[in-house]
Amino acid sequence: MPFMDVRAEDVSKVIGPATLLAPVSVTAPTGSCLVLRGPNGSGKTTLLRILIGMMPPTTGKAFLGDLAADERDPAVRAAVAALAGPPATYRDLTLRDHLVLLDATWAGDPETSDDRVAAALTDLGIGELGGRFPHELSSGQTQLFRLALTLFRPSEVLVLDEPEQRLDTSKRALVADLIAARRDAGTTVVLACHDPLITERVTAGDADQVVDLVAAEG
Repeated sequence: MPFMDVRAEDVSKVIGPATLLAPVSVTAPTGSCLVLRGPNGSGKTTLLRILIGMMPPTTGKAFLGDLAADERDPAVRAAVAALAGPPATYRDLTLRDHLVLLDATWAGDPETSDDRVAAALTDLGIGELGGRFPHELSSGQTQLFRLALTLFRPSEVLVLDEPEQRLDTSKRALVADLIAARRDAGTTVVLACHDPLITERVTAGDADQVVDLVAAEG
């Protein structure tokens, strides 16, 4: 599958009397990074979920390349790696086990799986924790593990909701570099982020953007 852009055309979300997202249009060109900012209630998470097809918009349309954004479409699921809520984990599987399972799911070569898994954990600074279970992690380690699960699988589009949560400055810098590397490799990246360090690092290219959302009235 070729790399793809991400587009939302006048999308909004209204549930009953509540407006979760005022109408907005955004485009992330192929191989660029789009950062969404805004106060709580401005609809950043809602927009991310619309962009990856987890939530249908009330108005407008969203697209991943030529595909309508709909997570029921196998092609959409294959294209998108997203951290838009806690990923499913298993209490009786170690961090390493989770990534081995994920590698097998995406047809990784079993002969080299252990090396890829070790590298993925090391890249996020948790290489020494591979033998632990998810419930044994601190809050910051848990966030790094969630990012490892998301970054590990192949994707054309990478979507992250506040990847900086619970991370100290050094770990935020590390995550920023990993995100920027994915963008530089051609992945289209969309993230909601409050952190200036990450935002500056991942929006260094000419096609990268920062969009500020405004909380809807009413």
